Formats: sequence, C-alpha cells, structure tokens
Amino acid sequence: MFCVSHQQYRMKGLLVLPVLLFLLFGSPASADFQKGSDAAQKGDYATAFKEWKPLAEKGNAEAQNSLGYMYSIGQGVKQDYKTAFKWYRLSAEQGNVEAQYNLGLMYDEGYGVSQNDKAASTWYTLAAKKGYASAQYNLALMYGTGRGVIKDYTRAHMWWGISASQGIKDAAWNRDMVGKVMTPFQIEEAQSLAHDCVAKNYKDC
Repeated sequence: MFCVSHQQYRMKGLLVLPVLLFLLFGSPASADFQKGSDAAQKGDYATAFKEWKPLAEKGNAEAQNSLGYMYSIGQGVKQDYKTAFKWYRLSAEQGNVEAQYNLGLMYDEGYGVSQNDKAASTWYTLAAKKGYASAQYNLALMYGTGRGVIKDYTRAHMWWGISASQGIKDAAWNRDMVGKVMTPFQIEEAQSLAHDCVAKNYKDC
C-alpha cells in the first residue's frame, strides 16, 4: 500500500500561476494585457484588474484566467470563488491550459462549485495532454487513488514519471512509491507509455 500527500501540491500549483500568466501576450489586445501584467508584477492589482477586465469581457482567454486567479485568492479584489470559477471556465472552454488546470482545481477542492472528482479529472486530463506538468501530477494522483477515474497504477506511474521529468516536486517519489505495488511488467509498460506519450507530443496518451 502506498500513500501520497496531494493537498499541498494541488494548492501549491494554483499559487504559482502568476509567473506563467505574465508570459502570455499573444492576443490582439496584447499591449493592454501587458499593461495589466506589468502592474500586477509591481503589486498594483487595481490597475491590473482595470486593464484585464475589459479584455476578459471581450473574450480574451488570458485575461479571463488572470481575473479568475485574482478572485480565487483575493488579489486586488474580494475573494470570490464563484466568480473565479466563472472566469476560469470561460477561459478553459477556449483552450487556455492554465485555466483548464485551475478549473480542475476548483472542482477538485469544491471551490465555487460542488466538489466533483470526475469533472476535475476531465479538466486535468485536458491540461495534462497539453504538457502542463502540475496537471499531470494531479491526474496521476487521481489514477493512483481512483478518484474521478478507474484506479490504474500504470497510468499513475506514467503521469508521475512525465511530471517528474518536468521538475514537479515529489512526482518522482510518488512514481517510485506506486512502483512498489506494481509488477515489473506493469512498470515497464508505464515507462513505455510515458516515453511514447512525450514522443508523440501527448497525443493518444
């Protein structure tokens, strides 16, 4: 039997998002998004919100995800999980990988929405198959514990292995721990699946 500590790492993943948000300036309104990012980096969250909200209302996925983050932790606005969920969902439905991961977190924890393991696993899967390491970690956890998906140690080992290769803390430890309750054949299969998954750029994982 093996055990994993997942609570810390799910929430830790949410809190590192601003580092990624500031790198995404690909929309036509990138100048305004950049202004919001610059302001947020300086701690001027009121200005960031002012710049991002009009963009989010016009459908800019990066701005929507940014507002979701602000509402989820109360950064520059009153913490409001339901509003955070709304913005995350709008962004996630447009394919924004950070928002897909965050929406998975919201369902996973029951923040702003009823807790739903199946929905969490669905959004984690979408983000994991885009190479998002934290989503890969959490998806592995769900396979390892049978939450939202059918318990599958081979898939858990695979996703933790991929996540570990991207530097996610404790992914390698969890991979090795689940390996202790797997057969050599299952471990070999998991390693092969991980190799093929990365080689195919996460298609058919």
